[in-house]
Amino acid sequence: MAPQRFREQFAQIQRSMPDVPLAIGPDEAGEFLYEKGVVLARDGEEARVVEDTVREHFTTFAGLSPDRVRRAGPETNRSGITRIQVADPSEGDGSGDPAVAGALRALSAAEGRAGRRLVSRNHVVSIAVNACPGDEPVPVPPGARPNPAAARAVHDPDSAVSVLVVDTGLMHDHAAYPLLAHTRGDAQVEECGEDGVLKQYCGHGTFIAGLVAAVAPNTDITVRNTLNDAGAILEYEFGDKLFEAVERDGWPDVISLSAGTSNGRTDGLLGVDAFMRELREQPTLLVAAAGNNGSDAHFWPAAYAELPDYENAVLSVGALRADGRQGACFSNHGSWVRAYAPGERLTSALTGFGTPVPYVYQHSTYDTCRYGFGYACTCRHPRHTGVLSEDDGSAKPDQVMFEGLAQWSGTSFATPVAVGMIAAHMTAQAQTDPRKARRQLMDATTEHADVRGARVPALLPPTWRPVRVSLPPARP
Repeated sequence: MAPQRFREQFAQIQRSMPDVPLAIGPDEAGEFLYEKGVVLARDGEEARVVEDTVREHFTTFAGLSPDRVRRAGPETNRSGITRIQVADPSEGDGSGDPAVAGALRALSAAEGRAGRRLVSRNHVVSIAVNACPGDEPVPVPPGARPNPAAARAVHDPDSAVSVLVVDTGLMHDHAAYPLLAHTRGDAQVEECGEDGVLKQYCGHGTFIAGLVAAVAPNTDITVRNTLNDAGAILEYEFGDKLFEAVERDGWPDVISLSAGTSNGRTDGLLGVDAFMRELREQPTLLVAAAGNNGSDAHFWPAAYAELPDYENAVLSVGALRADGRQGACFSNHGSWVRAYAPGERLTSALTGFGTPVPYVYQHSTYDTCRYGFGYACTCRHPRHTGVLSEDDGSAKPDQVMFEGLAQWSGTSFATPVAVGMIAAHMTAQAQTDPRKARRQLMDATTEHADVRGARVPALLPPTWRPVRVSLPPARP
């Protein structure tokens, strides 16, 4: 049986959040994850409207218990959002939540009158969305070079572009990689389990920082470990964590964000609304990953790039396949994705500099591309068997060793490539405004690629080289 990648990740994320019952939405469709029994609203009058409307709806129409509708946890957070409990989160399984769905339906008319969104699920914002990110990391041969290779530029603290990576933390040995010698930030909380095996998603933030530094050496990179729990965080907390990240050191020139969620809507995430409005007033550019669902559904925060009030503040980035000519099979796409960069089989820093670190694969590869593509994509090559895909224990999972560099795929990594190109343009043109640099770079881009029949701008770093891969013989 083919791996059930989304449900495997659901189980993995649920284990990392044992005290937060999660459900798959919408209605088992496997598009996003959210907290059971809870909805979000803006604090104050809007929260009261939500509570009163849901109670009335449950009493009159839904056959659900109105006495369970109450504020949950802290009254509000830094983003001005409150959690409202609408049911017992322990009831039911993970296949949807009727009470949450009923609460959203109850507010539809009120939202129409208000002209804006009043209520939301409490979504899981994650780096692991349907793929992992586009695959799991792969060891590279000894002596392999990073790809993109390091550009010929000098790090100058007085003119360096400031880049904030909001992700998992830095690995303990990251400074052994010369390009990351001056990178700072938070450490990864726990790199390996008790068995000494590298945990899933560990090294994600370090890999991203290495890509930024390779494309644009004249950068001051700070990595914050906002997403340490299996690369995931609840929407209610995410807005606050974004505020915390920028307030620790001041707003940077560029934020690199390789996480998000879809939510079935085209108007953003309620939990990050306050942060996005503040971002709009700052000089910072947010560069965000388009996601790995192989879908055209809006993926937030990247899809803010399509909203008129945010199109100058946000650049959404999809992934090109290893040859740079077309979109990667896993990459989200659509009019809201503004640029594409190489995101398949990139090589950057992971861990194991000096002391090799073991890793056991969590997901099995597929016999054919799960998105229907015919090229040698990461869905099926290199082949491996993973722990989460083999529930019956019929196959032994594959183990590999990492010794510094690794190869990895996903829009997670196309994003820092685009960040590096913007930062390199700022340095080359002595441009201090990252939003102007983004416009100048996009206007000057002459490379294009084909993504699902659309001709799209392709940001190809001068030091990036295409990777050509042939599929191995079919399994007997």
